[in-house]
Amino acid sequence: MRYPKLLEPLDLGFTTIKNRAIMGSMHTGLEELDGGFERMAAYFAERAANDVGMIITGGILPNEESGVHGARMSNEEEAAKHRLVTEAVHEAAPDVKICMQILHPGPLANNPNMVAPSAVRSRIARHVPNELDKAGIQKQIDDHVRCALMAQKAGYDGVEIIGSAGYLISTFLVRKTNLREDEYGGSYENMMRFALEIVEQTRAAVGEDFILIFRIAAMDMLEGGMSWEEIVTLGKALEKAGVTIISTHFTWHESAVPTIATMVPRAAFTSVTGRLRKEVNVPVITSNRINMPDVAEDVLSRGDADLVSMARPMLADSAFMRKAIEGREDEINTCIACNQACLDHTFSGQLTSCLVNPRACHETMLNYLPTENVKRIAVVGAGPAGLAYATVAAERGHKVTLYEAASEIGGQFNLAKTIPGKEEFYETLRYYSRMIEVLGIDLLLNTRADAATLKEQGFDHVIVSTGIKPRTPEIPGIDHDKVAGYIDVITGKKPVGRKVAIIGAGGIGFDVSELISHSGPSGAVDKDVFAKEWGVDFENHPRGGVTGVEPEVARSDREITLLQRKDSRVGAGLGKTTGWTHRLALTRRGVGMMNGVTYEKIDDAGLHILQSDGQPHLIEADTVIVCAGQDPLRDLYDELESAGMSAELVGGAYEAKELDAKAAINQASRMAAEI
Repeated sequence: MRYPKLLEPLDLGFTTIKNRAIMGSMHTGLEELDGGFERMAAYFAERAANDVGMIITGGILPNEESGVHGARMSNEEEAAKHRLVTEAVHEAAPDVKICMQILHPGPLANNPNMVAPSAVRSRIARHVPNELDKAGIQKQIDDHVRCALMAQKAGYDGVEIIGSAGYLISTFLVRKTNLREDEYGGSYENMMRFALEIVEQTRAAVGEDFILIFRIAAMDMLEGGMSWEEIVTLGKALEKAGVTIISTHFTWHESAVPTIATMVPRAAFTSVTGRLRKEVNVPVITSNRINMPDVAEDVLSRGDADLVSMARPMLADSAFMRKAIEGREDEINTCIACNQACLDHTFSGQLTSCLVNPRACHETMLNYLPTENVKRIAVVGAGPAGLAYATVAAERGHKVTLYEAASEIGGQFNLAKTIPGKEEFYETLRYYSRMIEVLGIDLLLNTRADAATLKEQGFDHVIVSTGIKPRTPEIPGIDHDKVAGYIDVITGKKPVGRKVAIIGAGGIGFDVSELISHSGPSGAVDKDVFAKEWGVDFENHPRGGVTGVEPEVARSDREITLLQRKDSRVGAGLGKTTGWTHRLALTRRGVGMMNGVTYEKIDDAGLHILQSDGQPHLIEADTVIVCAGQDPLRDLYDELESAGMSAELVGGAYEAKELDAKAAINQASRMAAEI
């Protein structure tokens, strides 16, 4: 057996989890949609049918104070809706467990009724919460218990109570948010009381044969956060109070340490779980950046956990565990931790999906069904859009020939994978390379297709996914020797001087800044480098893991200025969950950022601009790098139209205002599902 630890059952005494893989909690937005429970049922059932051991749903609210927009579980009518989900999962796989997460956001609920132990506003919240009195505390406890009882009535195998992330329960556990002096504040014994009473009273209500998970912040990444001794004390007290499993979480939402982005090393935090596992006698779950079966197996083999939670990897590939069991791990569509279609969507109120798998959360609406009319299709361009179209069309039974002018597949992903912190992009290209083989796609590398050749070959349909060409802005001196395009810089074809001005502060501008300001190994692949860069002490575990630890960031030996025309904050268009990490990392390296500028000219002295206040300014530069957007490459499409051939544009060739792999893969997959 390739993964003996991952595939080993876990006996809980009253029930058994069939393997050690959990699809962890992730809010999708399906819960709030009309007809969303039917879609959620299909979403979870597909993962259950593919052999995950246990599923934990996205957070469900226990009462009105916990939110006005999210799905709630407070009465039997609401519980009845959830039966669609639990019955679908148990029908798909009777041996798969499904637990419902109870989430009370507390001071992050952002509604007038939101509550907390003290009237302390979160750094990322709009309002000050209402301080709970003793009657209010008991109400919150009662509402958690009722929520768990309703989950039991709805057919769930258990619940997970979240006591981390800056949500209600966790704010009782940290002194910066719990200023109380009664029996729920002051000493740590008192600060734990709220969490323990929820667990004790829930266990008494649901009985012994019901999975009760409590999620704690094993390292909350906060200055003045919980100490290691407090975490151990809490873990032992939770065990005594009746939890079945302890799940470890890392961070609060307001923490200034990335924990889920692609710049974070795989399994970076599991050693913290491993330390706690030695202190308690109930199984423990670990999580964060565990995205392949071998990573999970290593975590379990080291004794870092009893169960491994993989939420986003199960979004990216619903058959993750089935492929691992069957030895087809090279066919896994790996989560690259980009967050663009999952968490970025969640935190901006959009429906969750996945950049590499647009079917995620759309299982009832987007399916790749066998075609009844097989066509010979040429796909020209093997970037993300071309690869997505080719593989989906071939999966459905079409005969696909994939043309690529370069010597390898990938298009713009071949640039992205070379950026420090984006090494996971190699996985997507590995996946597509393997699927080209599995699906029998005829791949022609180093081959530039033209209309005459395609017509001669007699294809029924042509997909033009030829991508983009970098835009050259109209600036006097743009043809100066010191000007370089971003492609030549990333590929190393053009040297970069010590003083650098970067025109354009979108995603590519930030990637180029990351590349040329970076020295040494990437923190994404070296845990020690990551810990130093972000000020985390895994060895000594001070309060919050970060208290008193200064980030050690090597300032770039280059003078770099990143500029944009827009008046908005530089980097405002980056992803909601990761943009701040890129801005902070570059700022620490000494990269300057300027907005609202007008580009006047480029000459021997450097880049002349007008600042946002209209004042002229010279940025002395040895190299001026242009990252000023893209234009679509459509010449082939125009030729095909003139030749009367059936053709469609997809990806960057269709629209190139921003390089957007999420949109390209989604569009291509949907088009291929319909032909």
